Order: sequence, then structure tokens, then C-alpha cells
Amino acid sequence: MAKQRTILVVDDDTAIVTVLGLLLKQAGYAVETAEDGTEALSLVARRSIDAVITDLRMPGMDGMRLLDALQERAPDLPVVMLTAHGGVADAVDAMKRGAAEFMLKPFERDEIIFVLDKVLRSQPDAPPAFAPDDEFVGEAEAMQEVFDLVRRAGQSTATVLVRGETGTGKELIARAIHNSGARAHGPLVKVHCAALPETLLESELFGYEKGAFTGAVTRKPGRIELAEGGTLFLDEIGDISPATQVKLLRVLQDREFERVGGTATLSANVRFIAATHRDLETMVDEGEFREDLFYRLNVIPIWSPPLRDRREDIARLARHFAETFGAANDRQIELTKEAIERLRLEPWPGNVRELQNLIERLVVLSDAEQLGVADVERELARVSKRPRKAGKADETDTLEEHRRRAEADAIVEALDKCRGNRSQAARLLGVSRRTLYNKLEEYDVE
Repeated sequence: MAKQRTILVVDDDTAIVTVLGLLLKQAGYAVETAEDGTEALSLVARRSIDAVITDLRMPGMDGMRLLDALQERAPDLPVVMLTAHGGVADAVDAMKRGAAEFMLKPFERDEIIFVLDKVLRSQPDAPPAFAPDDEFVGEAEAMQEVFDLVRRAGQSTATVLVRGETGTGKELIARAIHNSGARAHGPLVKVHCAALPETLLESELFGYEKGAFTGAVTRKPGRIELAEGGTLFLDEIGDISPATQVKLLRVLQDREFERVGGTATLSANVRFIAATHRDLETMVDEGEFREDLFYRLNVIPIWSPPLRDRREDIARLARHFAETFGAANDRQIELTKEAIERLRLEPWPGNVRELQNLIERLVVLSDAEQLGVADVERELARVSKRPRKAGKADETDTLEEHRRRAEADAIVEALDKCRGNRSQAARLLGVSRRTLYNKLEEYDVE
């Protein structure tokens, strides 16, 4: 996988350091911190640093003096100046002295990540070869085929469509393709299409101009702009509206778009990866998904296999999750051989995500450092959110439990009638699509 970039954050305000450090970690960067310029120079001398974000005004060695020192000692290291007090003169001075960018506080997350990605792209290294990580692993033949396709897709800029059931790791596949390709040092921007209503999705994708609608008090770049030089991952692409499909088709065909409320045509130097669990071919036949968009997306199709078809990987995945959640709870967790064998017997309809959730519950709800088959059986038997099928009620069920079970059964029946089409199922049930998605998550219905 691509080498993780390390960012040094320099600021005497611990709140800024904490917030900025969290934003950068969420974006996939490693973070080092320093309270002043002197400490920052010491870290640069001892650690491998890929970029510096520094405050302008600090006690002792301030941002400008730190910039001058870095220009002498590490002239190729990009420096982003950040301040709440600077003006045009400060910005011009900083840029003349070698700063890569100058930004004002308060800053937005997308803005700081966009700027940082841009300055890092000015110093690209050769993209690394693809190698599976601890979560994206597989000994099964189906996963070996996925790895081969990821390697091949990573070396091209062709659009990729990742298909598979919920919880199979489609986002991991998208990340692996991005990290192993020529755009590995560009941004990987993710959009969950099903989580946004149509009007908001359009402005999130394409951005908007000041005054484009009520509340648009300033120009905002969209996700396509933020992904410039990198990859845009469109998760749950099967849930976008017909109107958005038309606009997205134009971007894929012509690599051009306009912001909402704007007239200027912008270019899109972006690699697209889309993912869905939906049956797009059936949606095309029923007129719910554009055929031309489907073929534009489906240049390189990759199917993510369900966990039941790759049981050889359960042991390694389970041990990885146990180690990860154990470390998060300051414990060393070990799964016995018998526990692993019991996990292999489960059907795992929720795939890797369901296995991950079970291991997390095991770690959190168990006191022992070694977890055996009895612990696994206990958690498998524990009452889950998923309601039982009709006719399986207990005499002790409450009215609320009966209501939840009836609601879930109605949703499952509607989805069956609509052959998995959630928009049609929502209309059949007389609820909004967003309400249906919330209920699916609440009841853990696939």
C-alpha cells in the first residue's frame, strides 16, 4: 500500500493542534506535533516529515523564523502557514520566503485537506506496488482474483465499478486501487451517495457559487474539485437520482462540469471509482438507471466476494480485529483455536462488517484476555437488533418489540416485492427513502 504521509503540526494553541491532528488522521495522514519552531526543527531533524503546517505567531521562534530555518535545512519540505491574524502583506511575505500556501483561521476541513493534498502532489514519488493490508486480505481463490484486478486497475486511469453485498469491503478495494496507482499521492475523496438527499448531493459533488441558493454565503468547491489529481469514490452509486445521473454522465464523458449556480466550465482531472450492492442491470432494464452511465462506470468491473465464499480468511480477519479492538481498550486479546473454528461455521450474512462488529462486542463485553468458544457462543446467542421473523414471538415480548418486528417484516416484504429496489419499496411503504434507510440500519436488514 502507499506510504503514509506524515504531517508536522506546529502551534502553541493545544486546541488547534488537537482539532487539526484529528482532521489529518481522519484523512489518512500520520501526525507529529510541536509547540514552537525550536521543537519543530528538532523533529524535522529526527523524523521523516512530508509537510509542515505551522502557526504564524508563536512565542520564541515564530512561524516566519521557522520557515526561514526550514528553507535552509530542508528546502524541499512544503510549509503551509496558518494564522488568525495575518493579512495580505503577511501572505505575500510568507510566499516570497518559500511557503507553499498561506491560510487563515478558522478553516474548514475540506479546505485544509485540499490545500495539503495539493502541496504534497507537487512532490510525487513513484507509486508503490499493491500489497494487501491486515483487513484487505485473502487466501481464497475469489480474493486472489480481486487482488489481481486491483493491481491491474491501479496502473490505469480507467473507471472502476466495485460490486458486492453490503459489508464485503468495497471501500477497501477502492482505497487499494487508489493507493497502488499513479494517483496515490493525490487525494482520495469519498461520497456516500445514499446518505445525501438529491439537492445536497448535487452541491456536494459539483460545488456551488455564492448566492446559488439560500445559505450559500460563499463559494464552495465540490468533491470533484477536491479530488483534483486524485480519485473520487462514489459509494452506493445505484441510489443517485435520474437528474444527478445525467450530470455525472457528462463529467465521465467530457471531464467537465459547472458548480451549482455557476456558468464557468471547469475541468475534472479525476479518476472515478464507484461501488454498489444494487443490481444495476435490472435497474437499467426497469428504466431506473441510465444505460449509458452504467457502461461508462462499468469499464473495469470488480466483484467483492461475500465472506461465506472465503471462509479461509475468517481466522486472519478475526485475529486482526481482536488485536485492533484489544489495543483500543488497552488489552491484549487472543482468540482460541476453538473460537476461530466456531466463527468459521457462521453464515455471516453481514459479511466482514458483521464479523468485525461481533469481535468488537467480544472484546468490550468480556473480561478475559483469552476468548474461547463459550464467549463466541454467548455473543452469538445474545439478543441482537435484528427482529425475528413473524410467528416467532415470545409470550414475554413487549408491545414495542411486537411493533419493531412487524415494522421489520413489512420492510423485508416490501423489498422482496420490489426485488431489492429501495426507492420503490419506500414508495410502497409510504415513507421517504431516508426514513427507509434509517429503518434498515436500525433493524440491521440487508
